[in-house]
Amino acid sequence: MNENIEEKIQKLPVSPGVYLMRDEVGKVIYVGKALSLKSRVRSYFNELGGHNEKTKAMVRHIRDLEWILTDSEIEALILECNLIKKYKPKYNIRLMDDKSYPYLKVTVGEEYPRLELVRHMSQDGARYFGPYTSTGAVNETLKMLRQLFPLRTCKSTAHWGKQTRPCLNAHIGRCLAPCMGKADAGEYQQMIREVILFLEGKQETLCRQLEAEMLKASEALEFEKAARLRDQRMAIEKVVEKQKMVSEKRDTYDVINYARGSRKVCVQVFFIREGKLQGRESFFMEGIQGEEDVLTPFLRQYYSRVQHIPGEIYVPAPETGEEEGVTEAWLSKMRGHKVQVKVPKRGDRKELMAMVGKNARDLLLLNERQQDLQGDRTQQGLEELKNVLGLAEVPHRMECYDISHISGTETVASMVVSVDGKARPDLYRRFKIRMVEGNNDFASMAEVILRRFSKARVADERFGWLPDLVVIDGGVGQLSSARSILELVGLESLPTVGLAKQFDWIYQPNQPDPVVLGHKSPGLQLLQQLRDEAHRFAITYHRLLRGKRNLTSALDEIPGLGPKGKKALLQRFELSLKNIMNASLEALEQTPGISKKAAGSVYDWFHPQGQDQENLENSCDEMRPLETS
Repeated sequence: MNENIEEKIQKLPVSPGVYLMRDEVGKVIYVGKALSLKSRVRSYFNELGGHNEKTKAMVRHIRDLEWILTDSEIEALILECNLIKKYKPKYNIRLMDDKSYPYLKVTVGEEYPRLELVRHMSQDGARYFGPYTSTGAVNETLKMLRQLFPLRTCKSTAHWGKQTRPCLNAHIGRCLAPCMGKADAGEYQQMIREVILFLEGKQETLCRQLEAEMLKASEALEFEKAARLRDQRMAIEKVVEKQKMVSEKRDTYDVINYARGSRKVCVQVFFIREGKLQGRESFFMEGIQGEEDVLTPFLRQYYSRVQHIPGEIYVPAPETGEEEGVTEAWLSKMRGHKVQVKVPKRGDRKELMAMVGKNARDLLLLNERQQDLQGDRTQQGLEELKNVLGLAEVPHRMECYDISHISGTETVASMVVSVDGKARPDLYRRFKIRMVEGNNDFASMAEVILRRFSKARVADERFGWLPDLVVIDGGVGQLSSARSILELVGLESLPTVGLAKQFDWIYQPNQPDPVVLGHKSPGLQLLQQLRDEAHRFAITYHRLLRGKRNLTSALDEIPGLGPKGKKALLQRFELSLKNIMNASLEALEQTPGISKKAAGSVYDWFHPQGQDQENLENSCDEMRPLETS
């Protein structure tokens, strides 16, 4: 314990709150909560404490700490969850790749809501369902719901009922065309309520509602509407037939169990809705050592990401010690009604718990087997590259460079990194080419290699590590440009190859013939993955710059809008012309740095009437990003 930490521990209050541990560079490495901050934080530095190896390693890296006081332990728990999501501390148990989990979002705050797939939950008043771990399954659900219910898919909300031409979905009966004023608002909202019932797992309730609406439409001689409702009900009944009945009591609850492996933990959640198994989701957790508690961090991280929390959650073991009852109280507060976290003792629910555990074990074994096979193939690939390229050792760190532009405009470069065959996005870098004008890939490659390796020579912490192998996306010309710069900065001994796109031949300096590997070669596949990732990363940056340039050009035409106003709009509306176009006058006026007069000019510019409106929307569509190389 250094003097700084010892002094801070003396000042810690005996109050509930959250504490953050930081390392030597100020990075948050652990976030925790406590009913008594003083006693909890001091326990980490108690030599007599029975800490596991992970905690001991964490304590060795602690150089500073800070804390945030809360009024209760429940508030501390909520804050802890938010801070873990924000900082992703190294030593906290956490859901793996949680940012990539998709959700289904119903924009209930809009007059004519939409259903869409999103990657993040926002506090925007919409209804979210998820997170789901299978994007394919979510897309299938989204496709089926759009077939069953004629929901709008367009994002524009301006001038309802004033469009003169319907979209293709309206022509084929997949949209009620609210943009043309053809949709009844009450009927549309009823349809949205039915979609929500389906997503909540209340398909049988939905079927009963649809049958009642069908009979009502039939009695009113609205036979087309009755036929559509009949088809919807029959399609939903087919979904219900496939669901397994697990309880005659038609209860709604979640069942959670897990399996612990050598490297990670697999947690499975089974969703029981109205007595039927509606579905399941699987999650992997990392940062776990030994017999460390898994359920408590999972419950807190998972249910902080969902909107629907059932009244009963079944787990294989109860919380104990000072954590007992805290998660249950927090869940009840999140739901707004009482939530019970139970351990099933007997009967159907105990059998279901065992089934969930078996599924978790099977998936964990499959995942670990796949990882082992992938690891073996990666190692084979690295060994192959060492042999065929004549390297002194296996290339642990590889860097790949690519150039992207359109006819020499907005030229950018990417640097992607793999360590032991695994991508390391935290080490990626991107460059805007500054010294080259026009379409000159060779000179652009020379510039990016010069900027990257000249910084390595002056101990720039962002570029301090030298790679074991440099991969250039291109053939002999790009490779020669890179090699000339490496020789200039004194790194001529650094192994460098070029990977040509057409045949995936590997070119080496001063070698007349390329190295040709079979398409199933593990070494070639490693290089291809690295090259494709560099290509993707470069294109993404190029699109960002081109979109920003196009947006700035569009804003230049608005009278009364100066440079500061344009910058403010770009920041407020996330570099999206569509967002600015669809913004209300009030939202524009509330933008910091925009006067009411300028906001009015922007609103009037993007809200003309009649043919001008249609032309404006078409011009916005033309600004969508194009595929580039």
